[in-house]
Amino acid sequence: MSHDLEQATSSRPANAGAPMLKLAAAAVLVLLQGCLATTPQVGGGTASTGGAAGGATAENQNKALEKCDESLGTLAIEEDTNATWYAALRGYQLGSTVPVLRLMIQQSNCFVIVERGSGMNDMMRERQLMRGEEGRAGSNYGGGQMVAADYLMKPTIQFSGKTGGGSAASLLPGALGVVGALAGSVGVNEASTTLLLVDIRSGVQISAAEGTGKNYDFGLFGSAFTGGLAGGAGGYSKTPQGRVIVSAFADSFNQMVKALRNYKAQTVKGGLGTGGRLGVSGGQTPASQEASKPAPVAAPAAPAAKSAPAPKKPAPKKPAATNPPASKTGTGN
Repeated sequence: MSHDLEQATSSRPANAGAPMLKLAAAAVLVLLQGCLATTPQVGGGTASTGGAAGGATAENQNKALEKCDESLGTLAIEEDTNATWYAALRGYQLGSTVPVLRLMIQQSNCFVIVERGSGMNDMMRERQLMRGEEGRAGSNYGGGQMVAADYLMKPTIQFSGKTGGGSAASLLPGALGVVGALAGSVGVNEASTTLLLVDIRSGVQISAAEGTGKNYDFGLFGSAFTGGLAGGAGGYSKTPQGRVIVSAFADSFNQMVKALRNYKAQTVKGGLGTGGRLGVSGGQTPASQEASKPAPVAAPAAPAAKSAPAPKKPAPKKPAATNPPASKTGTGN
């Protein structure tokens, strides 16, 4: 029986396992199609924003987003549309970051958002219309109703792109590693962002925070296995870079909120904006005038005082000499 088994085994074609390997590879590809890219990460947690905000309430917000029990003030957001990073967003088919930041911040309840973007032009045009003859009576567009912005937030993208990756084979054990090697590679999408918070009345920077986000993007290739798959095999069909950037901004905002919970105003001796503590020669600030004063001339050292001689000890008194009593002599009659 063993001879027959040997003969049957030896007569099997060398590539008899190829169909099974292809079948296994196809199965792995089907599984990978459901998870072609991992969920972006905010720092070490989950990453995306979503849901809605209405006043101080929020629905379906990201649970990793920091929350505030009370708002810290009103906030306007300004994007530098002339910055290099803003132009680069167009290459990813992405628009302004302001809408997603506004959603995120209102869901946190840490600030009340006020409109200072393009919508401000519409607001002013509507007010002009209501003040003219076309305005309906009772529209309540009187003056003194616009809310001032206490703080200004400026977002910046420091870096966004792929930072390399590895083979998908490293994610699969044993024989499936061969399938992974044939299936594709893993790319890493990363982004680094910064948020600046400025006090509008004084121009003083209140807070600055940097955040990061990343995800793993599975790229599939190999004509032997992907020819029959429908559609492309990219990790995200809709801008994975955009999702990673949002994740990085969420991390930046979380870091900022944590710092503001323990906020303590910076102080300068003499007051902010009065010249600081670092003066220059010839300047007009108090610190400069202090630095311009000539150094005081050191007084000459006084000669050392001579020590008084130690008082002499009095000589010991000699005991007084005692005279012997005089002897009495008798006189004769």
